[in-house]
Amino acid sequence: MKCIVGLGNIGKRFEQTKHNIGFEVVDYMLEQNQFKLDKQKYKGAYTIERLAGEKVMFIEPMTMMNLSGEAVGPLMKYYDIDVDDLLVLYDDLDLPQGEIRLRQKGSAGGHNGMKSIIQSLGTDQFKRIRIGVDRPSNGMSIVDYVLQRFTKQEMETMNKVIEHSARAVEAYIESARFDHVMNEFNGEVK
Repeated sequence: MKCIVGLGNIGKRFEQTKHNIGFEVVDYMLEQNQFKLDKQKYKGAYTIERLAGEKVMFIEPMTMMNLSGEAVGPLMKYYDIDVDDLLVLYDDLDLPQGEIRLRQKGSAGGHNGMKSIIQSLGTDQFKRIRIGVDRPSNGMSIVDYVLQRFTKQEMETMNKVIEHSARAVEAYIESARFDHVMNEFNGEVK
């Protein structure tokens, strides 16, 4: 079973913020396929569905971002999901808005949600889609910046990024070759 995790913070106050872009992609995929996060266990909201002939679990941690591993690790263990079948979607300050990077493994890169998942799983050897949100250019603190909502103009770009990221996830579900998916989807979204 493939496991697709979108990272974000729970609550209305955090909806459509830069830090919640992982949730946005999962929500978009759920809506497009008429799925719902209809189960809760181990601090995670999730569903198990069939997509492209594959069994897939979608998870949104119901913790704050920094504790995401408290949902992901126990759910993966409970359902006996191999770390090779995990794909995590999250915001990345080191990429410009409008760009995504797919990676097969890697460090947390300073992202606390990823640090929590890596700590919970005991490895950083899992797939991820880093979604560019850029860095603040006006001296704003990182915390204030990532908890800021996208402007209307930014959201036009990010809607394309959300759709592109969702297509990348679908391609991953359909294909056994993540390296091919990386080659097709990495880079700037047009």
